[in-house]
Amino acid sequence: MKTIAVDLMGGDNAPESIANGVIEAVNEYDDIKILAYGLKGSFPHQHERVEFIEVSESINSDDDPVKSIRRKKDSSLVRAAKAVKDKEALAVLSAGNTGALLTAGLFVVGRIKGIERPAIASMIPTTGDKGLMLLDMGANSENKPNHLLQFAQMATVYVEAVEGRKNPTVGLVNNGSEEIKGTTLTKETYQLLKDSDLNFQGYFETRDVLSGKYDIAVTDGFTGNIILKTIEGTSMSLLSEVKNVFLKRAVNKVAALVLKKDVEALKDMMDYRQFGGAPLLGLDGIVLKAHGSSDSLAIKNAIRVTRSLAESNAIEKIKERIKDNV
Repeated sequence: MKTIAVDLMGGDNAPESIANGVIEAVNEYDDIKILAYGLKGSFPHQHERVEFIEVSESINSDDDPVKSIRRKKDSSLVRAAKAVKDKEALAVLSAGNTGALLTAGLFVVGRIKGIERPAIASMIPTTGDKGLMLLDMGANSENKPNHLLQFAQMATVYVEAVEGRKNPTVGLVNNGSEEIKGTTLTKETYQLLKDSDLNFQGYFETRDVLSGKYDIAVTDGFTGNIILKTIEGTSMSLLSEVKNVFLKRAVNKVAALVLKKDVEALKDMMDYRQFGGAPLLGLDGIVLKAHGSSDSLAIKNAIRVTRSLAESNAIEKIKERIKDNV
């Protein structure tokens, strides 16, 4: 039985959507148990594999991350993270304040020895249903070359263990494919990756994000977060325009009926809810960030990803990989 601690109070649609997602997950997977942390009345359901734990505080989206983790000891997020620290749960999941989750991961769960910075890693949908792991997605606004090398090492372990891809390809995000291009950070990181035992393929241009040509793309947190938000905005706008085209004329509506299944498949491919959540790699336990606007489907899929991470033993494998390179 895999025990997962869930923050019921984090996210734009908390606690209702989080609670509903928890119920959907336990109904689908019979090998998980949920510790659901929330304020009084935040979990109206009953299930033999869900334990509701009442807390007296919650962390808001505009709370200062460090102050809130230090001061709100009885908040749903801190209590859920402590369950991982105390080995009462294998993982913690939250759709709440990203900075607070990262801070809880660092201060409560703890960092893997040898890891200089944790990273938020997100699976980006690509053509061919392969998916690209992009990191860092915003845990760090500034990075050093060795941070990016460690991101690539951790992502390689994750993609091998969770996605089942042997010797995954790694690219370094840059503004061109030529070695002479880039910043001091990218040039120095390029050399580190080139000299490593990773399957490094060179610079990665962002026009290839959806191509499926790479398994992993590494960058600093500031750039990664911009890439993610750009993809989200572009996909929403594109799907909206496709819908408008189908509604323009009667003949287009007929075409829409014919292509309905294909359009829905395209929509699902670009839907963040299908990917569930983004793991914070580099922490001494499984910490997963779900999208802030997650509905019950997104939460259910985030629990699915958390369950897969627990099965893969990826954290221990990352520890071994980093120990060998320290």
